Amino acid sequence: MYIQRDFLYKRRLEAICQRANYCIFIVYSALCYIMDMLFILPSIYPSLTGFPAWHAPHWVLSRLSLHADPFSSPFLTLRAVRQWSNVPFFTVPLARAHGKSFAHRSDLRQAKRILVKLGSAVVTRGDECGLALGRLASIVEQVAMLQNQGREMMIVTSGAVAFGKQRLRHEILLSQSVRQALHSGQNQLKDMSLPVLEARACAAAGQSGLMALYEAMFTQYSTCTAQILVTNLDFHDDQKRRNLNSTLHELLRMNIVPIINTNDAVVPPPEPNSDLQGVNVISIKDNDSLAARLAVEMRADLLIALSDVEGLYDSPPGSDDAKLLDTFYPGDQHSITYGTKSRVGIGGMEAKVKAALWALQGGTSVVIANGTHPKVTGHVITDIVEGKKVGTFFSEVKPAGPTVEQQTEMARSAGRTLASLEPEQRSEIICALADLLTERKDEILSANKKDMEHAVSRLSPAMLKRLSLSSSKLNSLSIGLRQIAVSSQDSVGRVLRRTRVANNLELEQITVPIGVLLVIFESRPDCLPQVSALAIASGNALLLKGGKEAANTNRILHELAQEALSIHGVKDAIQLVSTREEVEDLCRLEKMIDLIIPRGSSQLVRDIQRAAKGIPVLGHSEGICHVYVDHEASVDKAIKIIRDSKCDYPAACNAMETLLVHRELLRTPLFDQIIDMLRTEHVKIHAGPKFASYLTFSPSEVKSLRTEYGDLECCIEVVDSMTEAVDHIHKYGSSHTDVIVTENEDTAEQFLQQLDSACVFWNASSRFADGYRFGLGAEVGISTARIHARGPVGLDGLLTTKWVLRGEGHTAADFSEQGSMTYLHENLPVAQVLPGRRTTS
Repeated sequence: MYIQRDFLYKRRLEAICQRANYCIFIVYSALCYIMDMLFILPSIYPSLTGFPAWHAPHWVLSRLSLHADPFSSPFLTLRAVRQWSNVPFFTVPLARAHGKSFAHRSDLRQAKRILVKLGSAVVTRGDECGLALGRLASIVEQVAMLQNQGREMMIVTSGAVAFGKQRLRHEILLSQSVRQALHSGQNQLKDMSLPVLEARACAAAGQSGLMALYEAMFTQYSTCTAQILVTNLDFHDDQKRRNLNSTLHELLRMNIVPIINTNDAVVPPPEPNSDLQGVNVISIKDNDSLAARLAVEMRADLLIALSDVEGLYDSPPGSDDAKLLDTFYPGDQHSITYGTKSRVGIGGMEAKVKAALWALQGGTSVVIANGTHPKVTGHVITDIVEGKKVGTFFSEVKPAGPTVEQQTEMARSAGRTLASLEPEQRSEIICALADLLTERKDEILSANKKDMEHAVSRLSPAMLKRLSLSSSKLNSLSIGLRQIAVSSQDSVGRVLRRTRVANNLELEQITVPIGVLLVIFESRPDCLPQVSALAIASGNALLLKGGKEAANTNRILHELAQEALSIHGVKDAIQLVSTREEVEDLCRLEKMIDLIIPRGSSQLVRDIQRAAKGIPVLGHSEGICHVYVDHEASVDKAIKIIRDSKCDYPAACNAMETLLVHRELLRTPLFDQIIDMLRTEHVKIHAGPKFASYLTFSPSEVKSLRTEYGDLECCIEVVDSMTEAVDHIHKYGSSHTDVIVTENEDTAEQFLQQLDSACVFWNASSRFADGYRFGLGAEVGISTARIHARGPVGLDGLLTTKWVLRGEGHTAADFSEQGSMTYLHENLPVAQVLPGRRTTS
């Protein structure tokens, strides 16, 4: 090895000397010496270097690469190696002893040794002739990133046959065109046909090119690769198997990525009766079985098998009722119906599942996922390693309760029954829940006390206040629920519009539930009964995901909700997600969830809005609320409103964050009293740019006028008029809740009309922006969106509509020019219509 490296160094030094570049020669010699020392010293004196053997040179090479540029000149050049700005160089510790696979997806973050299997459909282009270079480049990038994190990466790849087929076709076409031109004396090509290309010959022609391509791609990330070709016989011969094992371990020890493929140029046909026969015997019939064998042989933590399907379905993916399985357990094999195999592969999904289960039995976790989807290819491998819900995860540990997908299906089914109940029955359920909140008060407060004790050292005072429950809070909750029960009497099935389209043809627009709601909330256990009551009143199914800091309180409150629902046999309509599901994974259930409602910090809302690409999100990302004090404001009203808006509950989304003051109020008793009150309440003040310019010694100037503090902090800024205050709010606000304090009615009305926020108040605290205070009983959240509900969202915001048309054999052709009927489009009186009841005109 050292002789070969010295030879390479010598050749490079000769090139440099020929160009008489003495300075670069000196620098290069020094670098070579340092690199040699880094290679030799760790193996002899590890304690002197602080790096394990072979890690030090990799650390250097990953940051600086020396090469001769073959396209410009033989000068030695230095090139910067692409750095992973968000991926530090570190070693991922082995978190477990091998022998048992990971039980949960989240555990995959601990995977140290990972084998990635690239199926033929992933590597091959759609025309089956040539390689999908874009997909390969993104896969190489992800593997290199994980390798640079300190993980040990291996690749089992297909593609040699496809690459060889492309090369051989090109050569044959070129040869035929030359012969035909010589024979005919002209360049016209007539009736040229390609012979059938034998797969082994294609593999022989394509393997070297495939490996060269991998090597070139990995070189861009300063990652070294090595090629290994195997056949089934290499695993049956004990000596060959030991040699293979030793070679792979040595490559991994040197931070080299082994790229393994079956030697398709010489591999014999698979034996017809040879298959998976236990942990020690597996027939290498395709790259799926090869990957499984190598994963177990090398004691890999994780095998990622990429193909052209999303994962494992319970029936062929093309069928109407096919469902993607998030997690697959060995005992579920009888419930799977397999379809046809891939267009280019030789295994098929059944072979993948058998190989995956064999690897799982050997102690390696397995994920089968799609490696061809253009939207996810660039991060599918890293997403899997991060524990995200991608593809099908194979696990030997089956959870005691239902999966979140099963919970969602149960909720939807029971929710439809809930929506079909009479309004009196839904009202009865809500009243029963209100009674349980007071009857089981001691049990609820005891659970809440446990959560408070666990969270006291981890949460801020504002978050602890949100988490805390009291007898008064439970009483208020009970009162609010009874208000919802009353309003639920005319919610679902309410007729909004009636039209006589033609004689005996009547159209109605009626209210109906949205469907399945996913509500995600933080540190707010009182949110659970409120949202549950609103969902029951509106006939919606509900999926709840609470923060772990309120786990005990949420559990008892959910039990009470289900106990109330049991009165009319719809217990499953409300489900509490208590598994290890990540919020981002829940947001991917776009085929099962109709609306997501986040209740929590602005960061939570923003994260959900980014993650939920296929599901509408109702909520606000920020609560930047303003109070504008006009020059004609009442002193007492201004002080009272500002104190309540900022200090009553500073963590709430409807708390004041910016105080706008008319310029004429500066250096007046009113302004002095405002400042004194804020200081007495221990509110930290930040000065806006204009306000700071008026002061000799001012508070710290605000970094941004668009800041939600969520604490006893606020910004003060000066404006010259009400119009300027409106412009300021439009520019820096979040369209949540904004207030004007003034005694001038004309000024107030202009403010109320011109300002485009969800809630606009005159001489009232911003804290009134709340469903309970609005008389809605409760709210599922405050929306700043302009589509559907806006402001505090109560019962009406959880309803949508559908159109019901009743006729007597009418057809559209009846109203054509040759038809016998004409449209009337008469508006009819609106009367309350309950589900299943027919209206009369």
